[in-house]
Amino acid sequence: MASTGAGPGRPGRAYQYVGPAALRAAVRPGDGGRRIGSAADLGDWIAEQPAAERAEPFTFVVDTEGALRLAPRRSEHVACAGGGTVLGAGEIGFTREADRWAVGEVSNQSTGYCPDLGSWDALARALDAAGIGRPSGFTHEVVFRRCPACQECGIVREDDFCCVFCGGDLPAVWNVDPPA
Repeated sequence: MASTGAGPGRPGRAYQYVGPAALRAAVRPGDGGRRIGSAADLGDWIAEQPAAERAEPFTFVVDTEGALRLAPRRSEHVACAGGGTVLGAGEIGFTREADRWAVGEVSNQSTGYCPDLGSWDALARALDAAGIGRPSGFTHEVVFRRCPACQECGIVREDDFCCVFCGGDLPAVWNVDPPA
């Protein structure tokens, strides 16, 4: 079960993978995004990326140890996480500000983990620990919900809490954990 909140010894909710089983099955030992523990790590990793990749946001996860992990954008979040549970996931782009790295854009867009907006706290802690400048929250927020009627996961658009698959009502609070 996922943790339900921050507290002593608990850095926040942990998100289980809820995407296609075939994508998780494709994760191999040693897979996982590059751990970014400092701004120097980020600079080195970005320098290794092809120019076309540097122009786009990257795939990110925050692992259960609170570390930021990055992979090229077209990577699956579950591969970036090495198949594991995460504290956050989404897409992130970086800029250079006054000779330091900073987040230019960031979202919780991950249909494999469907993280709640509260996952920002784990990402903020990881960025702060690495010395990377950041905004005060996601620059693009994505609201995920699981439909109680049909069990499909979807994105809530324009505050319309209605399932796009079956028309059922979606709950006001995050509920995307895998069905029991």
